[in-house]
Amino acid sequence: MTHSHSTTESAAGTAPEDVDLATYWESRYAESSGMWSGRVNAVLAAVVGDLPAGRAVDLGCGEGGDAVWLASRGWHATGVDVSATALRRCREAAEQAGVADRVETLEADLAQWRPTAQADLVTASFLHSWPLTIPREEILHTAARAVAPGGHLLVTSHAAPPPWADPHATKDYPFPTPEGDLAALGLREEIAAGRWQVLRCESLTREATGPDGQRGELLDAVVLVRRLA
Repeated sequence: MTHSHSTTESAAGTAPEDVDLATYWESRYAESSGMWSGRVNAVLAAVVGDLPAGRAVDLGCGEGGDAVWLASRGWHATGVDVSATALRRCREAAEQAGVADRVETLEADLAQWRPTAQADLVTASFLHSWPLTIPREEILHTAARAVAPGGHLLVTSHAAPPPWADPHATKDYPFPTPEGDLAALGLREEIAAGRWQVLRCESLTREATGPDGQRGELLDAVVLVRRLA
């Protein structure tokens, strides 16, 4: 559906209202030979690093930085994305890292995607798609249903634009809060009944570098929940 995008690049895009999501992101990926760093998202690495490897699904995997990292740590990872070009680059990255046998890709709009099997880990890192809108709450509901008993769901979001972002591009965007993302999972009753456990629901800051070398501090919303066996 969308990808592990940085606010700096996503917020800079513009698109006519009648352009569909796949067409928009395909055109974005065609602009360069590589849109993202290829590195794992820092929150994912910090939070998932100690979990035992199993089956993982990365929603909005982009060019596969997270999926390849997971595979390198023994996970069998499936990357789901709306862009065929991004998924091709994900497979190429997996081959270069020697983990192609543990990385699968699936081309799908996350608004229509439904899991065919449950996973031990479901991740959604920076599930945004400026300037197009996506049914984010619906996607997060589906993500929760994809978690196997005993498994984890990690949602990491941009909670604010970076200092170098164009304020006109982000002024109307509803940046999520950790509490908002937790509520969007639709698990309130399940948590109250003891069927899910909230492990993290917090805002974290991190240092980052902008497109022109600017240094700044970014704010992330992080939610980690576990489905109890």
